[in-house]
Amino acid sequence: MESRLSGILLVAVLLSGCSWFHRGDKKPTPVAVEEPQAEPSIIEPQVTRREVKTPKIKAKDFEVGAYFGALSIEDFGTNPVYGARAAYHVTEDFFLEGFLARSKAGQSSLENVFPDITVLSNSGRHFTYYDLDVGYNVLPGEVFLGRGRAFNSALYVTFGMGDVKFADQDQFALNFGLGYRVLITDWLAMHVDVRDHVFESSLFGVDKNVNNVEATLSLTTFF
Repeated sequence: MESRLSGILLVAVLLSGCSWFHRGDKKPTPVAVEEPQAEPSIIEPQVTRREVKTPKIKAKDFEVGAYFGALSIEDFGTNPVYGARAAYHVTEDFFLEGFLARSKAGQSSLENVFPDITVLSNSGRHFTYYDLDVGYNVLPGEVFLGRGRAFNSALYVTFGMGDVKFADQDQFALNFGLGYRVLITDWLAMHVDVRDHVFESSLFGVDKNVNNVEATLSLTTFF
């Protein structure tokens, strides 16, 4: 009986040992690992760069030139006017400007109706003024002519005071106006201006403020 039990135990021990050796030889099942996907490549746009020429504006702040145009002298018609101007650009926006110009009045409406009446002498018809103005560039920018040409420009307003000599009298006058400046080259500019000269006159026996509007075209140089 004991020999039988011993045999059974021996067989059980052998079977368990074989299963243990068999289990140790078994290789682990490989686990598939997903590789991270590469990020999509960035497409670099192929842009053709165009050459841009920056304006070589003179660093000088002084500007001088001449102008001509038409001056509407109240009660004396519209007459040619010509003059000179000089400016100092204090900043990119503000500037000071002086004017000196001359015109000659025509016949008044009274003289046209009654030719024998003379309101002004020949010397008294000379209309001469000088002004000192303050200007401000309201809309600086560019003006384009065609596809390949651009010019620096500015819309500006002016206000000032001065003296008007007319009818053999000197009158204190105020003026205000609107102008447009185009820089043709780095030293040459063109101006288009409209200004009104206001002063008190008693030429026809009644004191009143008269408006004398002028429209002019100017060429100026920077230095």
